[in-house]
Amino acid sequence: MKNPPAALAVETLDLESLKRGEVTRLKIGLTQNALGEPLNVPVMVARGLQDGPVFGITAAVHGDEINGIPVIQKLMRQINTKTLRGTVVAVLVVNVTSYVELRRRFREGVDLNHIMPGKFNGSVPQVFAHRLMDRIIQRFDYLADLHTASPGRINSLYVRADMTDPAAARMAYLQRPQIIVHNPPVDVTLRGAASALGIPSITVEIGNPGVFQNELIRRSVTGIRAVLAELDMIPKRTLALNEEPVVCARSGWLFSDGGGMLEVFPKVTQYVEEGEEIARAMNIFGDVTRTYLAPHAGVVIGKSVSPVGQTGARILHLGEVAEPGTLLARHETLNPSMRAEDSR
Repeated sequence: MKNPPAALAVETLDLESLKRGEVTRLKIGLTQNALGEPLNVPVMVARGLQDGPVFGITAAVHGDEINGIPVIQKLMRQINTKTLRGTVVAVLVVNVTSYVELRRRFREGVDLNHIMPGKFNGSVPQVFAHRLMDRIIQRFDYLADLHTASPGRINSLYVRADMTDPAAARMAYLQRPQIIVHNPPVDVTLRGAASALGIPSITVEIGNPGVFQNELIRRSVTGIRAVLAELDMIPKRTLALNEEPVVCARSGWLFSDGGGMLEVFPKVTQYVEEGEEIARAMNIFGDVTRTYLAPHAGVVIGKSVSPVGQTGARILHLGEVAEPGTLLARHETLNPSMRAEDSR
């Protein structure tokens, strides 16, 4: 078996220093541990022979979100750098410390996706976030940030995007998800920080944590290739667009107001009606102590699958379907006759 190419250790992403027509592996050192050793983020860069956009992909901002890693691996194996126009930069694991330690959050129990863009002279997580933005993310022209549900929950394949922004809406539709949630990037997430730099960005939620889900991985690779094809970075291949996703104007989690054993009934992507029973709680003796009803009609984006819930436990992520004409529709962002990029 051939030895894999070595990764080049660097401190920042310098695209101009990388060879055209090749895929380069990098270890970008963002911070150092107490021994003075670098904390390296693994990055793959496919640089085409022709100039074009820089498309960025990030995975595992939370250490247990691994579905995005094989999406990147498969995508980079498929890209032909001899015909690629522009550059694809893929950060395989953002939250490297949590990934190797099999946990979700960064050091000090901090959620990396809630402190972007970090601080130049802040805490350990804040400095890491700042250098991620400064040394890698700001080089992008577009960003797809890949996530999954958190432990004890499951997700549909859905996208969060600003559906009033044509560039972000186009990327969202090309992913061909089951659900799209309109979510303006005004928060302290990676997507929000990138958007604040003028980088059209989407968040792609690829199913469940801590596992490989091959069908969702395949669909996500196809979706990213479709975006690259729409940007004229790779050639298009014929593949009919599937049915339109459900577009939600907003969404939110429903929480329990008491503790007990929790059973959640609807499946992900299922529609529920206002007042429909969606969950029930039981005490430890098996007596039903509380039933939960849907506060409004909507579609189930994600749900809890953990039967053990205390007061304030998450029950259901419910999306409110957008009224026609209130957000950009697929036909307004894509050519009706276009065909998406094939993943083969």
